[in-house]
Amino acid sequence: MKVTEFSIKGPLLIEPKMIGDSRGFFVERFRNDVYLELGLPEFIQDNYSRSSGQVLRGLHFQYDRPQGKLVSAVRGAIFDVAVDIRKSSPTFGQHVAVELHGDKPAWFWVPAGFAHGFRVLSGEGADILYKVNANYNPQGEGGIDFEDPILGIEWPGSNPSLSERDRKMPSWNDYVRDPKF
Repeated sequence: MKVTEFSIKGPLLIEPKMIGDSRGFFVERFRNDVYLELGLPEFIQDNYSRSSGQVLRGLHFQYDRPQGKLVSAVRGAIFDVAVDIRKSSPTFGQHVAVELHGDKPAWFWVPAGFAHGFRVLSGEGADILYKVNANYNPQGEGGIDFEDPILGIEWPGSNPSLSERDRKMPSWNDYVRDPKF
């Protein structure tokens, strides 16, 4: 297993060993004992989502019962982003981004205290599997405008398909005035 840390403390890219040949591949996608050794929490729920091509979701976070998310593409490809929203962090407002591909299994660990979003890169769409370490609380959810220029995220492509909710997310400056972490 290969584990990549970033300049921002917290997020990790975890690439399990893949065994493959002309017939396909095998990979041990998740093993709790190994992930606990990496310092990740116990996970209590698996979520599965499907997004059409060019969909962008985010930037979302949970401030009441915050969730850490272990994100993986199982079909298609995504550009996945984590933004540090911890006011006391030296990397407050900075982000990391990775590409996740269904044919190259990897997990992206997005800890609580980070806003998360992704853009589908594959035309046929993408299926995303993510493990979380807390139950979802819709009353404790927030978000930030994915294209706020202060964040400087270079999202691939143009004209993403967005939900109405994601179109109306507050700015980074609005979050800074009332931080949740």
